Amino acid sequence: MSSLRDILKNEIKARGPITVSRYMAQALGHDEFGYYMRQDPFGTDGDFITAPEISQMFGEIIGVWVAVVWQALGQPNPFNLIELGPGRGTLMSDAVRAAEKMPGFEDAVRVTFVETSPALKEVQKQTMAGLFAMPAWRDSFSDVDADFAGCPSIILANEFFDALPIDQYEKADDGWHHRLINWADGENGEAGGFVFALGEILEDESVIPPDLRIAPPGALFEHCASGAKIISEIATHIQTNSGAALIFDYGHVEPGIGETLQALKAHEFFDPLKSPGEADLTAHVDFSLLGDTAAKVGTQVFGPVPQGAFLSRLGLRQRADKLILNATPEQIQEIETAYARLVDADQMGTLFKALCLASPGLGLPPWSG
Repeated sequence: MSSLRDILKNEIKARGPITVSRYMAQALGHDEFGYYMRQDPFGTDGDFITAPEISQMFGEIIGVWVAVVWQALGQPNPFNLIELGPGRGTLMSDAVRAAEKMPGFEDAVRVTFVETSPALKEVQKQTMAGLFAMPAWRDSFSDVDADFAGCPSIILANEFFDALPIDQYEKADDGWHHRLINWADGENGEAGGFVFALGEILEDESVIPPDLRIAPPGALFEHCASGAKIISEIATHIQTNSGAALIFDYGHVEPGIGETLQALKAHEFFDPLKSPGEADLTAHVDFSLLGDTAAKVGTQVFGPVPQGAFLSRLGLRQRADKLILNATPEQIQEIETAYARLVDADQMGTLFKALCLASPGLGLPPWSG
């Protein structure tokens, strides 16, 4: 096997077309060839930039939020500060640096990263070195839940859910079908490649929201079962042990028709079927799925609200103004550019949203009061 392309091609030839979720899971998480398993994809030299890499202000504002939530929980000692998909560790580094100003925080916090990538774990160790809160690492949230049952938790997830595998469903004349990925051999000397294909008709259409089932032929619907599973685990943990979760991602407030699966490579859009394992694959998050799933467990659900509004309510403008006081003209320009990128509607301010889960009765900023 020379590449993930070969592995998936041979799997299809041996067993038939695969689901989009199978393709996406392998492309991102294959032990040897998965995109996240072998590289650091973040930053200007990578394939994309996330909010914590844009400015320290993002992580600092989240750190203030964490400190206030910890205070609202009664300042438990110990408590868990858990991040899912921590990237380079930048968000957590900035957050704990801001939160440690709260008396007692440093002594109480236990930081845990949920991370599967060996390459990113090494980067995270370097980022967190020298801070008081060197994290523990776990491969899944279920491992964290088993370790820290009975202890309050504050959970962060920034651009985590958009990278979870999705399934796609396509409407044909005779009803809804699984959308699959097949291999097409090349003709006349041309190379073969992966192609989308129509699978068997769905005998049970319950995965499709009732008001969307009447969509016309050709319509596509995306569903993230793994996202629903993880948010249910998080909500159950919060419901059982008390705490809160804060989720940032890009996506839609209500389920809808349309394809959002995309690939990014070197900050440019890329064919998601061209070279599995060599580009980032993501899909828009269905916040209604996350919120409804968590609500069924019994946790409070706040939002989603636009990222720009959330950060503004927590004082991002004031933080930017404070940094500007001692900045050079060049630094002032950088601060203002970063601020605009985080909050402006035509950048990250509207498409990206914040969703919060909390144990019953817990009042949280900026939704409380």
